[in-house]
Amino acid sequence: MAIKILVVEDEEALQQLLEYNLSREGFEVTVVGDGAEVITTVAEISPDFVLLDWMLPNLSGIEICRQLRANTETRSLPIIMLTARGEEEDRVRGLDKGADDYITKPFSISELVARIKAVLRRTNPAIVGDVVHFADIVLDRGTKRVKRNERTIALGPTEFRLLDVLIQRPGRVFSREQLLDRVWGQDVYVENRTVDVHIGRLRKALNKRGEHDPIRTVRASGYALDETYEG
Repeated sequence: MAIKILVVEDEEALQQLLEYNLSREGFEVTVVGDGAEVITTVAEISPDFVLLDWMLPNLSGIEICRQLRANTETRSLPIIMLTARGEEEDRVRGLDKGADDYITKPFSISELVARIKAVLRRTNPAIVGDVVHFADIVLDRGTKRVKRNERTIALGPTEFRLLDVLIQRPGRVFSREQLLDRVWGQDVYVENRTVDVHIGRLRKALNKRGEHDPIRTVRASGYALDETYEG
């Protein structure tokens, strides 16, 4: 499943360069050029990573970083800041506001991709590894197989993608709209209740032997994978 990166950069040439090269690396890229749009866009698309320019129109990268860290929903969202500034005090200020890393322009794409992957491995290893473990569940992206307590779970492709999304951030509640976006795609029209149908199928497959149900339903909100949930 493609890792979703929000690129926040107002320089058009750099926007195009980043979007092209990060897409080639297999990332799903959304670009925003106005600082005032970032918080709303993050809520809408729920990115896995933010590449954030320091100097932006209407709202600075530093202030955006501060707001993201102050929100419980985005507190752990990985952020790398881009800036033309190279002074030590500016780097410290960016990191002090919650950025996970800092890269100074100009930079090579290979260095940027390496930094992104390093931050993801540190902050969210479940999103970059081929084999992901959650409680007694093992999901293997390479072979498209799932096991629970060493029992092979037969899942359809949609249920596999649903589990893959949920297992990336255990405990986080994903709305039906966010699950539709990540599993079916932004350009496909699917009704919200379709999510409920496929969650039901996923539950039935996972809990076939009467194991506790790890999928938590949050009324009027969505679903989460929760190790302590008893069903």
